[in-house]
Amino acid sequence: MRIASMNKLMLAIAISLATSTTAYAGANAKLPADLPAYGQDKPIPVPQIAKKKLANGMEVWVVPRNGLPRVDFVLAMRGAGLAADDATHPGFASLLAGLLSEGTQKRDSRAIAETAQSLGGSVGAGAGFDGISMSANALASNAGPMMELLAEIAQQPSFPANEVQLAKANSLQALKAAEATPAFRAERAIAQSVYGDHPYGHTQPTSDSITSITAELLKAEHAKRFRPDRALLVITGRINEAQAMKMAEAAFGNWTSAGAALAETPAAASSAKPARVLLERPGSVQSTLRLGRPGIPATSPDYVPLRLAGTILGGGFSSRINQNLREDKGYTYGASAGARNYRNGGAIIGGADVRNAVTGAALKEYFDEYRRFGTDLVPDDEINMNKRYVAGGYLISNQLQASVAGTLANNWLIGLPSDFLGQFVPMIQKVSAEQVRDMGKKYFSPESQSIIVVGDQAAITEQLKEYGDFTVSAK
Repeated sequence: MRIASMNKLMLAIAISLATSTTAYAGANAKLPADLPAYGQDKPIPVPQIAKKKLANGMEVWVVPRNGLPRVDFVLAMRGAGLAADDATHPGFASLLAGLLSEGTQKRDSRAIAETAQSLGGSVGAGAGFDGISMSANALASNAGPMMELLAEIAQQPSFPANEVQLAKANSLQALKAAEATPAFRAERAIAQSVYGDHPYGHTQPTSDSITSITAELLKAEHAKRFRPDRALLVITGRINEAQAMKMAEAAFGNWTSAGAALAETPAAASSAKPARVLLERPGSVQSTLRLGRPGIPATSPDYVPLRLAGTILGGGFSSRINQNLREDKGYTYGASAGARNYRNGGAIIGGADVRNAVTGAALKEYFDEYRRFGTDLVPDDEINMNKRYVAGGYLISNQLQASVAGTLANNWLIGLPSDFLGQFVPMIQKVSAEQVRDMGKKYFSPESQSIIVVGDQAAITEQLKEYGDFTVSAK
């Protein structure tokens, strides 16, 4: 508990220091001249990763670490996520992931939870665009039994009828609540504008997609998506390589798959015709804005400079967009812009909730910032502050062994190599102001952005006219 509290305190201090000053915000206050210079950011030491591919095609990575007597596991299934859902079942992967630990051929949901607790840990799963990740942890002395439990859940889920019905009922209620929020509607619309018919553009569930899910469908899809030849198991903590590999072989070595695997997700388009959509929300006192265009996959050479560019422009409290719309203009409590990167594509998304009266003015400020960002060089003090912020956040977030396992697994899902864990900070430090400007010009040009507005049509229509012809929809 004390260690967890200290980590939280360190994170709070780091964020406070990173966001306390910014040249762009025009702050008059200056740091005392006698303060020592910032120290050099230290990259994450590249961990010694022992790698092995089992006979069934499953990859196993072991990262021994000293520290707490605990072992963490992440089992990543590539191609099993939201992008694998068919057109009639958007959001299916999330429900599939949530039901994995609700019953196996040997245990019901309560027995699974009690077994995990008895081993001093927990087990769970979640879905992303490019895969499903299962995580587990246990006392080091119980690493073997926990790995066996993880393997059982991954290979033998039973999807009991009562658990499926409960999950569907809960999902329908959650969907009903989400659809009442403007942010949900805005995100759904901007995704469709950016990705079109690509699977990345249709990842939110519908009532029809949830209602039509059956235990039989879950079992059939599990067989297609959970395959050893598309799996990576990351093991990290107080465990040696030989012991970990022996456990992995015992738990997963006999895992087999039947039938053909799902097709690989196609590449998403790198450009799209800008859309203008107004989603009606009668009586709303504010407008929810989304601006967006197609982006890049995580494997693009632009990934790292775009990551820094997005942080400077709209990735934190001290970012240009937030300082402008929140601090200078008072239009919103928060505004953002940046890149979302996946294995086969990405998106550039900006957004804010603003008062009705300043809907058009907020769009103008967004586009002015975008345009200037692609024209002028970022000053040295601003770019250096943001480099410290990005590098510091990355270093802190990857201190715990569970985070290291999660980062390695997620990087693998989106196509990045294992050594990217240690390469990221040095790469961020090398990004130049010219590269940042190029990212602004290439990905944030106002002319390429779709605009989604959720709000009261009567209150904001006149303000939107200068931004094009908007299609009005009640959905």
